[in-house]
Amino acid sequence: MTNKIPVTVLSGYLGAGKTTILNYVLQNEQNLRVAVIVNDMSEINIDASLVEKGSGISRTEEKFVELSNGCICCTLREDLLIEVQKLAERGNIDYIVIESTGISEPIPVAQTFSYIDEELGIDLTASCTLDTMVTVVDANRFWTDFQSGESLLDRKEAVGELDERDVADLLIDQIEFCDVLILNKCDLITEEQLERLEKVLRTLQPEAKFIRTTYGKINPQEILNTRSFDFNRVSQSAGWLKELETGYENHTPETEEYGISSFTYTRTIPFHPKRFKEWAENIPIEIVRSKGFIWSARHNDIAILFSQAGSAVNISPLSYWVAALPKEQQQQIFIQYPEVRGSWDPEFGDRKTQLVIIGIDLPKDEITKQLDACLLTDEEFDKEWRTFETPFDWKLR
Repeated sequence: MTNKIPVTVLSGYLGAGKTTILNYVLQNEQNLRVAVIVNDMSEINIDASLVEKGSGISRTEEKFVELSNGCICCTLREDLLIEVQKLAERGNIDYIVIESTGISEPIPVAQTFSYIDEELGIDLTASCTLDTMVTVVDANRFWTDFQSGESLLDRKEAVGELDERDVADLLIDQIEFCDVLILNKCDLITEEQLERLEKVLRTLQPEAKFIRTTYGKINPQEILNTRSFDFNRVSQSAGWLKELETGYENHTPETEEYGISSFTYTRTIPFHPKRFKEWAENIPIEIVRSKGFIWSARHNDIAILFSQAGSAVNISPLSYWVAALPKEQQQQIFIQYPEVRGSWDPEFGDRKTQLVIIGIDLPKDEITKQLDACLLTDEEFDKEWRTFETPFDWKLR
C-alpha cells in the first residue's frame, strides 16, 4: 500500500474533554472521510450516537468502531489491531482518529503502529502511519486529580483488581508522551493559575506543541495531518530525561516567576536503602515530579529506577550496573556506548545516583541536605553492605 492512512490518538484522563474535542473536530474538518475508534464508556456511547447523527457527518461518511470491556492499551490491544486493519483494508477512508479511554497509557497504543504482530499476522506499519499523539489535560481539575493520592482502584476506574496504578502516575505518563498537549477548560481558572499550570506542564513536557482550548474548540488542522509524530523523539521528550541526558534545565525567567524549577541530584556514594525509602515515603510536597536511577548499597549490582509523581512513588530494579557484568560484556558495552567509559570509576564503575527533581518553590538546598543524609556514612561505607536491612520486597538474584 503506497498511501498510508494517517492516525491521530487522543489521550487524556477521564473528564478532560477528549470526546468534546473529537466531536468538534469531526464537525469542522474539511471533507475528510474519517474513521473513529472509541472505547465503550457510557459518556462516549452517548456522544458517539450524537456524532453519528450530526449534520456534518453524513457528507463525510465517518465510520465509528466501538471497543468494549476495557482499556485500549491493556486488554484491547488485539481488538485495536484487528479493527484498524479492517478499516485500512476497506480502502475508503482518509484518516483514523482513536480516542483512548481516560485510563489508557499512550505508549502501548503508539507501539501498536510500530511493529508487526506475528501472532495475529498484522502489520499496521504497512498500511498506517501514526501522525499525531495528543494529550488532553483538564486545566480546572489537574491539580485536584494529581494531588489526590488516589489510585484507579480507589476511584473504581481500574482494569481489574490487579491494576494498581496511581492517578498521578497516569497523568504524568500521558503528559510525558505526546507531541501536542491541549489544555482544555481554560475558562474555569484564572489567567494566573493557567499560566502557572502551563509552565509546570512545559517543564514536564518541554517539546510538545501546547494549545489552549475552551469547550474543546480547536482548529482540526492542529491535530490532523500534522506529520509531527516520531516515536524516538517523543520517547525522549520528557523534561526529566532532557535534564538527565543533556543537562537541560527549564529555568527561564518565566518559570522562575512562577517558582517552577528543576535540578539534578548526582552522587557517587550509595544510599542506605532504609533511610532512602523513609525519605521517599515522606517526599517534600514541593516536588511535583522526580525520576532517575538510584544506587543502593544493599543492592550493589542493581541499578534501581525511582519514579515519583505527586504522592505516588515507585522504586523498582531496572537492570544490572555495567560494572556488575562479566568483563566480556563490559567490553561490548564500551564499544557500543563509549560514553559509559567516560565517567567510569576505577572501583565502582558506572554506579551512581542521578535523580532529576522538578517542582514548585523547590527548597533545593534542603532537599539536597535530606538526600545527603540518606547516603552511607563513613562508618557504614566500611561495613559489609549486604548486611544492611532492606525495606524493598522485590526479589534479586
